[in-house]
Amino acid sequence: MPAQSNFQDAIREAQASALVGPNVVNKALPYVGGGMILTAVGAFGGLSMVVVDSPAFMPLFWVALIGNLALFFVAQGVASRGDNNTALPLLALYSLVTGFTLSGLVAWAKLTAGIGGIGAAALATGATFLIASVYGRRMSDSVGQALGQVVGLGIIGLLIAIVIQLVLGGGGFGLMIAGFGTVLFTGAAFLDFYTMPRTYRDDQYLAGALSMYLTYINLFIFILRLVIALSGSSRD
Repeated sequence: MPAQSNFQDAIREAQASALVGPNVVNKALPYVGGGMILTAVGAFGGLSMVVVDSPAFMPLFWVALIGNLALFFVAQGVASRGDNNTALPLLALYSLVTGFTLSGLVAWAKLTAGIGGIGAAALATGATFLIASVYGRRMSDSVGQALGQVVGLGIIGLLIAIVIQLVLGGGGFGLMIAGFGTVLFTGAAFLDFYTMPRTYRDDQYLAGALSMYLTYINLFIFILRLVIALSGSSRD
């Protein structure tokens, strides 16, 4: 049917025109992987200080935490302009510092769930990435836009829940937050593969890499928190 064929071609052209960076995901992926490796190095460095109970750890932790926020906004701004030569060392440093700030959480996980628990969290994060890389690319516009709205509202709800936990405390509430965060960032992991080509130009691949890196770091954090919460409750 010529009319049906023309209609399908028009749909494909409309969808293609919505992609501002059709190759940005493939360009970004190596830098996402590199960032995760640097984060592991930073976490290992901080964990080494925690193990020997170094008095320098806490001062360095607070410096790293504050510096991490500053680095994020600077690196994001530079990468969004497509200045990749300047953004790359900033992102590398940001990944290292992020790892250092996570070393306390990793140490807590090692104490409560053991090395196996940390490995399980890392494996689950990697498996989510592999699945999302296949199915996230195939997401339709209707599904992608609906998922984007759900994730956006979910992040607001998660932030409110974290504030309530800080005020009221409660181990059971922590388990609920860890589970909700895990589900939320699993959805965000799939969403990244849909939104990145529609948000970033091909020359903004480092900005896209930073966005995807944050998704998987947060996914790892909430899976690790879930492992810690489940390990703690099983001991009670």
